Amino acid sequence: MGSRGTRRPRVVVPHAVGALLAIAAAFLLAACGGAGSGLTVPQVAPAKVFSLSGFQPQSAVSPGRPVTVSFTVQQPNGQPLTRYKTGSGPHTGVHLIIVRDDLAYIIHQHPPVGAGGLLRQTVTFPAPGPYRVLVDVYPNIPGGQPNFQLFRTITVTGAYHPRPLPAFKPDVVVDGYHFAMRPHAALHAIQAEFVDVEVTDQRGRNPTFVPWFGALAHAIFFHEGSLDYFHTHICAPNAPNCGTLAGVASSRVSGTSTAPGKLTIGVLLPEPGTWRLFLQAKLGGRIVTAPFTLSVAS
Repeated sequence: MGSRGTRRPRVVVPHAVGALLAIAAAFLLAACGGAGSGLTVPQVAPAKVFSLSGFQPQSAVSPGRPVTVSFTVQQPNGQPLTRYKTGSGPHTGVHLIIVRDDLAYIIHQHPPVGAGGLLRQTVTFPAPGPYRVLVDVYPNIPGGQPNFQLFRTITVTGAYHPRPLPAFKPDVVVDGYHFAMRPHAALHAIQAEFVDVEVTDQRGRNPTFVPWFGALAHAIFFHEGSLDYFHTHICAPNAPNCGTLAGVASSRVSGTSTAPGKLTIGVLLPEPGTWRLFLQAKLGGRIVTAPFTLSVAS
C-alpha cells in the first residue's frame, strides 16, 4: 500500500574517481606499510533486513496448472514473522501481488498466516513468461515499520511473447462491466491527483460494490519496465481502518465511493513514465480487474 518497489540500482564509479581512489590507496599502503606491518581492513557484516525464507516454487512452473506459492517472512533477527496487523481494513496481513514483466497479467491474493508464520497460496499462472512476485507486508511490530515489500521472480515455461502496453483508453469492458474513466487533469509524479471512474453493468445500471479485503476497490499501479509499485484503496464513507495508515504518507490519497458505481481513485505516483493501473472490485460475486494505461509527466 502506497510504497514503491524499486530494483537495486547499479553503482558506477567514474574513471577519474577510480584513479584517485587507487592513488589514495597506494599512498596509505606506502605510509602504513613497514617491516612486519600491513594494512588491516575491518570486516563489515551485511545489514540485517527482512527477507523471504523457504520460498517455493524454486524452479519453473507450467502455465494453466495450479501451483502452491509458499514462504515465511524472516525478521532481521533471523526469526519468522508471526504477528501481522489484523482488523477490518485493508492494511492487514499480506497482499500477494504477482505481475508478468510486460504487465499483461496480474494475480492478487491474500494468503492466510499459518503456524510459524508460514504463508501458502494456490496460484494458477495464465501464460508463459517471467513474473514478479511482490509480497506486501503489514507487520504487527510495536515501533517497527508499518509496511514494506519483498520480491521474488517465478518463471512460467513456454514461449514468452511480451505484449506492448496498449495506449490509454478511457473505456474498458471486462466481464460485462463497463469502466469509464472521466476526464481529469494531467497526472504528474509526486503530486496527489484524483481520478473518477463510473462502473455500469450490461443493463446500464450502477452496481453496488461489495467490500473485498477491507476496501470497496483496490487500485494497483506498476511502472512499465522498472515495475515500481503503488497501491491504494477506495473506501466507503467512514469505513474504519481503510484510509490513512500511520507512518505511510502516500496512504493519505486513498479514494472514496459515495454512490453505487462511482469510484474516486487517489493517485500519487513516485516517478514519471507509463504506468499500468489495475482497478479491482468485487462485482457479481467475483473479482473484476479493469486495466488502464496512464501517462505520468514529470
